[in-house]
Amino acid sequence: MQQEQVNDNLVLLCGKSAAGKSASLMGLENPEGVMYLNCEAGKKLPFRSKFKEYVITDPMQVEEAFEVAETLPDIHTIVIDSLTYLMDMYESLYVINASNTMKAWGEFAQYFKRVMQQHVAGSSKNVVFIAHTKDTLNEGEMVMETAVPIKGSVKNNGVESYFSCIIAAKKVKLKDLEAYGSDLLTVTPEEEALGFKYVFQTKLTKETVNERLRGPLGLWDTKETFIDNNMQLVFNRLHEYYA
Repeated sequence: MQQEQVNDNLVLLCGKSAAGKSASLMGLENPEGVMYLNCEAGKKLPFRSKFKEYVITDPMQVEEAFEVAETLPDIHTIVIDSLTYLMDMYESLYVINASNTMKAWGEFAQYFKRVMQQHVAGSSKNVVFIAHTKDTLNEGEMVMETAVPIKGSVKNNGVESYFSCIIAAKKVKLKDLEAYGSDLLTVTPEEEALGFKYVFQTKLTKETVNERLRGPLGLWDTKETFIDNNMQLVFNRLHEYYA
């Protein structure tokens, strides 16, 4: 029996607009080894990078990028920014004007599964997907849920079901961070003056029980519920956890 392929260094970074998602990539070490796949019409990163940047104009290019990356030992990390726009791009190019839309929506789902189950699972690289979230009302339980929106049959299981490490980029008031403190959470003088900090939330709190954050048991301590928004810290912890 063939052993199932799993990528232990896979992260879903989600959050609302202007929450510091793309900026969190600035701390990645050896930036020349980062393959950055820009799916947002060439939108510029909020910092000067040394990444190998590629503007994606066709979703099939993402599959090609994963195949090429495996032949390049200098590439250590692949960033897809963003999954939300990537799937919107697929819909625009291959679903909307299809002669058989039912078949096209089926291929939409298969594309996503192929990317995740073949290319990502079989990759030897760190992989981070950035995704936008949306608040929707769960009418059955009458609560607002925060999730990554996606169309078609993939919506039934949810994008999040393909990830074991899901974190959220947030802008949080410093007073709300006082109960947390670790070596991974530092407050700069500028942040003190502003009164807020851009952070990653790694674990659920009682205020965020309807968000879809998760991580393997023991990956994060409770005091590490909020950490600096630095993706390198996340990969360092994953490498340590699965070593």
